[in-house]
Amino acid sequence: MDQYVVRAVQGDEWEKVKELRIAALRDPAAPVAFLETLAQAESRPDEFWRDRAQGASHGRHARQFVAEAPDGQWAGSVTVLVEEGGTADFFERAVERTQGHVVGVFVRAEQRGTGVTDALFTAALDWAWSLEGPALERVRLFVHEDNPRAGAFYRRFGFRASGQAVPVPVPVAVPVAGDAGAKEFEYVISRP
Repeated sequence: MDQYVVRAVQGDEWEKVKELRIAALRDPAAPVAFLETLAQAESRPDEFWRDRAQGASHGRHARQFVAEAPDGQWAGSVTVLVEEGGTADFFERAVERTQGHVVGVFVRAEQRGTGVTDALFTAALDWAWSLEGPALERVRLFVHEDNPRAGAFYRRFGFRASGQAVPVPVPVAVPVAGDAGAKEFEYVISRP
């Protein structure tokens, strides 16, 4: 892990943001890890990727962190979205408190188990806890019921199951997970 630099993406790195997302969606775990298909991502115009990189590079709304190798290749990524209290989330449920929402967790297969994921989560949570006006009370994420490996990592890192579950969105559940009744379980970690 020592050879990697963990940092926030820069607004002009849209091509690398796109490449890493496409790699993530080609991963065998993608059907239970992401709420997007490879075909959807590949069909998006360059402007989408430019906006995504720019939006995750600065400000309070979102931040994407990457682990960059000395040769410039990105080994993995984690994104934190800020959900303000009183708004609605991706699942169209009311957001009761200001919180972070971790999404887009991916580490290339050859880098798993090397500490890259831990380093990405440390950077993401450090950023989340540094926010003020208002401060985030907690950070959450959702894990598909058929993704026990991810659930085990999140628990080891300090996240706990909240007892809340949501159905995988129907447009995604059928083509991706193959089970329209699939569930995503919420995991949370409170502000230290």
